[in-house]
Formats: sequence, C-alpha cells, structure tokens
Amino acid sequence: MNFLLLPDKFKGSLTAKQLIQSLTKGILKAIPGAGFHSLIASDGGDGFLDAISEYRETEVITTETVDPLGRKITSTMLVDPSKGEAYIEMAKASGLVLLAEEERSASKTSSRGTGIQIREAMRRGFRKIYVGLGGSATNDAGMGMAYEVGYRFLDEKGDSLKPIGANLALVHKINREQVIPELRDTRVFAVNDVNNPLYGPFGAAAVYAAQKGANRQEIELLDRGLQHLDYQVRTQMGFEYADLPGTGAAGGAAYGLKCFLNAEFITGTAFILDLAKIPRLLRTRKFDYILTGEGKIDSQTLSGKWINGVMELGRAFEIPVVAICGRLEVSPEELKKAGLTAVIEAGNRNKPLEYNMSRAAELVESAVYKYFKGR
Repeated sequence: MNFLLLPDKFKGSLTAKQLIQSLTKGILKAIPGAGFHSLIASDGGDGFLDAISEYRETEVITTETVDPLGRKITSTMLVDPSKGEAYIEMAKASGLVLLAEEERSASKTSSRGTGIQIREAMRRGFRKIYVGLGGSATNDAGMGMAYEVGYRFLDEKGDSLKPIGANLALVHKINREQVIPELRDTRVFAVNDVNNPLYGPFGAAAVYAAQKGANRQEIELLDRGLQHLDYQVRTQMGFEYADLPGTGAAGGAAYGLKCFLNAEFITGTAFILDLAKIPRLLRTRKFDYILTGEGKIDSQTLSGKWINGVMELGRAFEIPVVAICGRLEVSPEELKKAGLTAVIEAGNRNKPLEYNMSRAAELVESAVYKYFKGR
C-alpha cells in the first residue's frame, strides 16, 4: 500500500517534517510494507521559504528590515539568481510570531518590513518576486509594502500618513510620484490559499483581525477603513479589486500587492505542488491514500487553505484523502461532503492543550496506527 503524505504543520507543536515522521511511524506499525512519498507543505504562510528550499536551488539573503511595530530586525529571503527570482515570506518581517501576545495590534502594525524586503530584491536585480502571504500581524491592506516602494498616503491636509491599519480611514490622496522605477519591470506574485474578499463579514478584519489583537470595536473601524481605502483606490486609480477572492489575505496585503504592485495571484497549494512535481508523480505512480492535515481543522479550512487544495488534488486523481488534526472544530460530515474520506482527530479532548501539544508526535502516531490497523 502506497501513501502520499502532504500535511501542513501543527502550529506550535510539530513542523511538517516532524508530522511526516509521526505519520510514517504510525502507518508502518499498522502496515509494515507500506511505501511513502512526502512533501513539505506551505500554502504561502509560515514555512513558505522552507518549502521553497526543499525543491529549488536557492541562496539565502539577509536583509535589514523592521518588524510589524517598526523596530529594526534582521530577516531573510531566498533568491535564485539563475532565474532572476526572489522568494519572500511575509511572516518573516511582518508576522505575528515576531510579537509578544500583548504587543499584537491590528490597528498599529504595518507591512513595511515586507515592503523593505521587496524593495531590496528589486534593488538587487530580481525581476520576479514571489511573496508568500499568511501569518501576518497586520491589517493595513498592504499600505506598508506600498509605502516602501514609493507610494505615499496623504490625509486631507496633504500630510503623509503612517501606513498602519488605524489610518486606513484617513487616506484622502494616493501619491505615486516617488514610486521606484524598478517596479515597472518587475513581476510580483501574491502566493496564498485564502479566498476572503477585502472587507465585509468575510473580509480581512472580520475574519482575522481578532487574532491580531483587535477587539470588536477595532474590527468594525478596520473594516470601514478597508472600505474607505478601496473607495480611494477606485476613484483615484480605477482598480476595483475588493471583491476579488483572496484580496483579504494577510490583513488585505494581497489587495495592496494587487493594486500598488500589480501583483498576480497564485494559489500556494498549486504553486508548491507544481514545484515538487506532485501532479506528474500522480500520473506515473499509484497511491492508495493521500494524507494531509493541520493542527486545527475549522470553518476556515474550507475557505482555501492547504487541506482544501489537497482535497481537490485527490478528486482530480481519484485518490482517497484522509486528514489528521490535533483538534476538529467542524463536523466530519461537512468535511466528507467537501471531499475528505475521513478525518482523524489525534488530540485528547479530556486533556489540556499543553498536554496535547507536548505529546503531539506520539498522539498522531497512535491515532494513525488505530485508523489504518487492519486496512
């Protein structure tokens, strides 16, 4: 029996590599002769550069940049000089992981740090830039990134605004006089698997701002700010992208990349699967199961996340897809309707979160063994 292992990480407890190891051990206990092929996954969020480095010959470039609150930090990007390509992971300079929990503030944070990296990639001559979105601490609609390539957002008095979420509603004029010339010759790709629009009940603020430190009142203000910025973009630049699926990714960073850097949208799942030549593999080798998963499977899982992309792959090649998670927060029936053969919840609901996270490897191994024993 052959297994294709395509899991995402269990955030905070298992990397994708560690999860693959646990899956392999559990299956081998149940089916000693099983064969495996695995892939380090990324939907464009945390781990994007790790996934790229697995399948491309790249070099690491260290850059001086700033974190979401504007403090100086050092970060990295990957480049492929032979192809003129640069790969940037938004979480590396603008991510939640860079802030203590009490520092999180969707109103005060900015995507400037990622913009500095984009500008540096252009300065070094890279003319294809892939930006992996996800894990961001921001809700500035990409104003910070746009600022670093020369855009200025002015208030009614003509003063330049700090590119943060709280100032979205104050934008009166978008000044393009200082936009760097390199942008004209650069193709930018926004890589993510989120389908959310920019604003509204399923938009960037409503769905994601709470985990970035926003309370209910701030979420409403941020949502109105996103609407306001979109109005200014439509009237001054002629772009109507707010309803485009995916523009709400990373606090609207995808929207900003589209409007201000003319970015093309590509799905993270398809990008990584193609990079690893998985579709080609499935045309030449038979697999009995595809295993995927992530730390928590919830309603967002079906809004374009990695698992959803893997389910589409399973449907295309008529291979059963089984997902494993630490915590299941949506009905198995709903997931089965969407295309999963089964969902395995590895976590012990009678134990605290700390117990489940510290023992995630053995819990996954045990749960997978129990599922496949006798199959």
